[in-house]
Amino acid sequence: MDQSAFASLTERHRRELHVHCYRMLASFDEAEDAVQETFLKAWRGRSGFGGGPQFRAWLYRIATNVCLDMLRRSSRRTVANSFAEVPWLQPYPDLLLDQAAPSDEQPEAVAISRETISLAFLAALQVLPPRQRAALIARDVLGWPASETASALGTSVAGANSALQRARATMQSHLPQKRAEWSAREPSATERELVEQFIAAHERLDAEAAIAIAAKDLRVTMPPLPYCFDGAEEIRPMMANAIAMGEWRLIPVGANRMPAAASYLRRPGDTQFRAFKFDVMRIEAGLIAEITTFNADMFAAFGLQPTL
Repeated sequence: MDQSAFASLTERHRRELHVHCYRMLASFDEAEDAVQETFLKAWRGRSGFGGGPQFRAWLYRIATNVCLDMLRRSSRRTVANSFAEVPWLQPYPDLLLDQAAPSDEQPEAVAISRETISLAFLAALQVLPPRQRAALIARDVLGWPASETASALGTSVAGANSALQRARATMQSHLPQKRAEWSAREPSATERELVEQFIAAHERLDAEAAIAIAAKDLRVTMPPLPYCFDGAEEIRPMMANAIAMGEWRLIPVGANRMPAAASYLRRPGDTQFRAFKFDVMRIEAGLIAEITTFNADMFAAFGLQPTL
């Protein structure tokens, strides 16, 4: 098989492999690097693979081990009591999640539509040692059998099952008991209305309106910065800072199957609104319970222009 034919075969799996690596690494940018390395390793090792229906699984095994190698080299760990303790966390555009699964491979499409792409799930995964993380993703997200998981991890079935059980126990201690509290389903009409209110309040720089739609125990974090703000009253000083910075325009977007808004800022003396930040929201009981703010590095990935 020549390089062009091989590239055509692998490219159709790029987005779903990127999502897989993103779950392992919690970084959109690092997942890009992992997929490139996966394709390079696959090309170099193509003589050892006969092709056929197992090609996709073969790529996933390579990608999993590329991510494990990256995690071993970084040696980073977190207890993830808040997103502030996961500084490498980045959002994932919903418009790219929609591209992640070919129409004839529904299991992964279902996985991407569930809670397994939410920021809460991603952050909890980062608590796990790399091999436990890989075992949980393989079994509980991708639905691999124990034998295939063991093969990918280079261990026995008993070893893979042991890693899975330890991973499940840790995840249960880092996520709410009721899955509905962290499920990343499609935003409801009520939630979309709440996002519109959020946008209106922030464009008007109306602290009272912003506090009115926030839970009293609202949490705001700003990865990669180490800040963690608790309580709706924290909005007041933030809004005061925003007023001093200039004029704002916000656009609704989707990230990690969660409602979000992209903010543009026009500073005093400037003629344009420039990309500034993303706010990804977790909504509970009709109120904004958590806001995770990311910088503007990923506007292009969300299909957004750098200026308005």
